[in-house]
Amino acid sequence: MRALQQTSLHGPADLRLVDIARPTPGPGEILVRVSAAGINFADVMQTYGTYVDGPTAPYVAGFEAAGEVVALGPGVTAFAVGEQVLGLGPGAFAEYLVLPAAAAMPLPRGWSGEQSLGLMLNWATALAALRLGRVATGETVLVQAAAGGVGQAAVRLARHFGATVLATASPAKHQLVRTAGAHEVFATVPDRRIDVILESVGGPDFARSLAAARPITGRVIVYGVAGGDATVTNRALNFRPVQLIGLHLGVLMAEAPDLFAELLDELTALIAAGVIPPGTPTMYALADGPAALAALASRSTVGKLALRP
Repeated sequence: MRALQQTSLHGPADLRLVDIARPTPGPGEILVRVSAAGINFADVMQTYGTYVDGPTAPYVAGFEAAGEVVALGPGVTAFAVGEQVLGLGPGAFAEYLVLPAAAAMPLPRGWSGEQSLGLMLNWATALAALRLGRVATGETVLVQAAAGGVGQAAVRLARHFGATVLATASPAKHQLVRTAGAHEVFATVPDRRIDVILESVGGPDFARSLAAARPITGRVIVYGVAGGDATVTNRALNFRPVQLIGLHLGVLMAEAPDLFAELLDELTALIAAGVIPPGTPTMYALADGPAALAALASRSTVGKLALRP
């Protein structure tokens, strides 16, 4: 099968299209013929070796894909051959992918694989961040990097939950973020008192987020490091107290599977209610994966990017 293999830890330019053996599902796993694979900033980080506990080169890149189940591993009863699914697992930038059955879900009725990309990652991350942040009607929410896949999802959900939604994005993307539902859009963290901050940027913006969070009751949910590392001290939290909460969807799936299942159930209800629309990712051919990841790394893209094997 064709696959995109990362051959170094020097960035997406070293992704190579290779021909490798088709994988075989083991116990509790399913084999999926990939119709579309989602691209995420974590993929970029992995190509540089900056993703914590990330793969060592060479490896088949990607970890989000949709497609048709073509084989079942021993013990799998939740899915059937021929079923269309979306799931998370390493090696997604390929024609075939082995997924843990527990990390897959059926496609929403009437949705294609391309339209479903992002549900288990972007939308689930946004929903988890808002739920961990205990967002309430009438509160103010700030969504960092709001033009990206998670950011746009978070803006839409926060607006649906009755929050006043502030957002940050580069000026060229402000109208897109307003269309997603933000009440106000800024180039950087505004000087406001904010109840919940969804922090995916890090770097210098991290200190700005902590400063903007409402003392004592303000919640900062950290789920990304796109702008680099940032630090906070016990002294800072003692004398400028806010509630700081970390979020990584993979850890949530592993350590709190019941909570992850609840998130998927809520996503399904939000889809049925029309709150979550089908996605419209920007599609690239598999061979163009290096260019797609480079574009994402340059911050020149908006919304979801995906590969079509």
